[in-house]
This record gives sequence, C-alpha cells and structure tokens, in this order.
Amino acid sequence: MEKETDNRISRIADLSLVDKLRMLLDITTKISRSADLEEVLNLVMDTLSSLLDYDAAGIYIIEHTDRDGNPYIFKSKVVRGYDISFELVEPKLRMGEGFIGHVAQTGTPIISPDVTKDPRYFAARKPTRSEMVAPIISNDRVIGAFDLESDHLDAYTEDDLSVLQLLASQVAIIIEKAKLHEQAIEKKRIEAQLEIARQVQLELLPDNDPVFENFDISAYVFPTEEVSGDYYDWVKIFDYQLGIVVADAVGKGIPAALLMSFLRASLRAGVQVGYAPHIAMTKVNNLLWDSTEEHQFITAIYGILDSTNRTFVYSNAGHNPPMLIKPSGDYRYVEYGDMPLGMFRDARYHQHFIRLEQNQVMVVYTDGITEAANAEGEEFGKERFAESVLECIHLPAKKMVDHIRKSVADFTDRKFLDDDGTLFIVKSL
Repeated sequence: MEKETDNRISRIADLSLVDKLRMLLDITTKISRSADLEEVLNLVMDTLSSLLDYDAAGIYIIEHTDRDGNPYIFKSKVVRGYDISFELVEPKLRMGEGFIGHVAQTGTPIISPDVTKDPRYFAARKPTRSEMVAPIISNDRVIGAFDLESDHLDAYTEDDLSVLQLLASQVAIIIEKAKLHEQAIEKKRIEAQLEIARQVQLELLPDNDPVFENFDISAYVFPTEEVSGDYYDWVKIFDYQLGIVVADAVGKGIPAALLMSFLRASLRAGVQVGYAPHIAMTKVNNLLWDSTEEHQFITAIYGILDSTNRTFVYSNAGHNPPMLIKPSGDYRYVEYGDMPLGMFRDARYHQHFIRLEQNQVMVVYTDGITEAANAEGEEFGKERFAESVLECIHLPAKKMVDHIRKSVADFTDRKFLDDDGTLFIVKSL
C-alpha cells in the first residue's frame, strides 16, 4: 500500500504545471456537461487525484447556521479518505474555526506543512500531517472551501495551491450553475402550481352576472400577478332574494386563495340552512378561528338583496364600507362594521339595512382598488374612486365596471395591481 502511494506521488511529481493545466482543462470540459451538483462534485473528486496527491479531501460550502445565526461550514456529500464516523456526522465548524473556517472567513488560502504545529488545525483524522485549503469564491463572496489532506509532512507547494485554486474557481461556477438550475426548476414548479390554483379559483367565481328583477348587477376581480386573495359570489336564495358576498383575505397568493375557498364553502352552506347574514358571519368566524393560524383573517360583506322591497340586509366583518350613490349624485360611505372573520372566537356580528331607491347605486369593493398606487406612491383613494363612479353612474353596471377599471389603470399606469381588487356594483332600476 505504501509502495503504491509512493508511486502515485512520484507520478504526479513528474507532471509539469502545463501538464496539470491541460488535465485541469479536460476536467473542466467534462464537468461543464452536467447540471447535477452531486454528480459533478464527485467527478471533480474522482479526477483530482490525477492532478494532486491527497489522502483525504472534501468540498465544503457555507450553508447551515446555529441558533444565533452564525454560519457553519456545511460538509457536502463529496468527501474522500475519511473514516465512516466522519462522513456520517458532519463537523459543525463555525466561521474562523479550523483551517476550513479560517479560509471561509478570510478568503485567504492556507498551506500547512505540519498541522501539529499550527494552532488553527482541527483534527478530523489522526494520520494527517500536512494540509492545503483554498477558498471557493463566487461574485467576490466566499461560498465554501476546497480541502486536501496528506499523511506526509510538507506535501504541498505553491504550484499545487495554484492548481487547487483554479479547480476551486471551477467548483464555484459549478455550484452557482447548479443553484440557478435548481431555482429555475423550482420556479417552473411554483408557476405550474400557481396556474393550477388560479384556474381552480376562477372556477369558484360565478360564470355570469346575475339576472335579478329591478336590479342591474355586475362584478369583477382586477387581475394581479399572483393568485387572488379577493373573492365575490352571488347565490339565488329565492326568485326575489339574492345572497351577495365580497371578501378580502389577508395577504395574497395560494394561502389567501385557500381562505377564500373555505369562506365560499362555509357561506354557501349557511345560505342553504337559511342563516341570516349576522348569524352566518358568526358561524364562519368560529370555523375560521378553529381552522386557521393567528395571523390569518378575512374581511367580508355578506348580505341579502330583496327585489320586492329593494332592500339590502347585510353584515360587515371589518370590510371597506359600501358606497351608496343617490340619483342626485350625492354619495356616502356606509360606515358600519364589526371585526374581521377569524380574529376572535365568539365575535358578535350585527345586521344593517339599506333601502335602495330607484336609480340609486351601491358599490361594494376591496381595498386593492382604493389603495392602488402610481409610480410616485400616491394612492387612488376613496375620493378619486367616488369621482370615477360618478363619471359613469348613467351607464349599465357592466360598463361602470369597465370605466372604473380604466380609471385605475390610467392612474397607476400599470397592467396589474399590487394587491387584489374587486368591484361589485348594484344598480336599482
């Protein structure tokens, strides 16, 4: 075994620096063909012995942290020459500890001809007598270290370090390439999930605006780049009664969309049972309290529109106040409401009453519209929103939605809003 080691050392020693650089180029060509990090690093380690002699080696990247947030050197799976206990239990080296920690902290390589005389040495294996460590640097940032250990004293030269540093620079490229590849795959996976969630959510929205005697009604969810946390729905209770809901879940994306799905199912169940709006809200609130995290809640307006007496009986769970516009153009925000759904168990909800005169308009909306901001950070606001509604008050409800959409888009000069936005317009004929 010792003779075989001596022959290997002699063979490597006979190689010129040019020979080593040619071999390094060959290694680089091979490893550039794969995006699998583990496969590539194993290939690096398997071919390293033809360039530099070692008895143990490892590639380490900075990844793990302790409870105080201090980074550890994370040992990759690519190691050679250590006993099984070392390979199974990764050493927890903080920045600055051992040769590897020192190189990772300073970005400066180390050649130690006799590790027993160096206080920085961390004894990972007993036979080691000399060691060489090069930093792995990407974008001027140390991301890891490349370590070689030898059972012989003074085993490494400055030329050896130059070769190891060149190889470490290639390893840095490999690591960054693999990370970008993983990120691209993860991005595609998330985009696919979001698209599925978006399609599911669209299925939850009504296919058409309701046809309801004495009223012209239209609703719309403004597009965002993520899955919406806004929701609207209508349900025919009787021929002369229509259940209406507009809601906004805290946050956005898939968690908010899941909350909306929960709300839809709960409220529709309440409609089937025949709960009054304030009772339905109480039931939904307690269900949400029992089923969601503390930071999750929903603001919502749920009410029943009656075509025979032109009334809207509703409860407001922390939602934006509905805007009521008279035929004369006078308007007001109906500032009645209780706590958002899911914030407190056994919260009480009250019932409110609006009588809609002929040619009067009620607009229920979410804050994604009034809080839509332009490039200067100025919000669309409630006054500008009211002006936009008044400008199109003579139009059918669907045309009103289009006009308000355009007003918001012109103000923000953007295709998508930062937050979800919903309009639900009810015109009394």
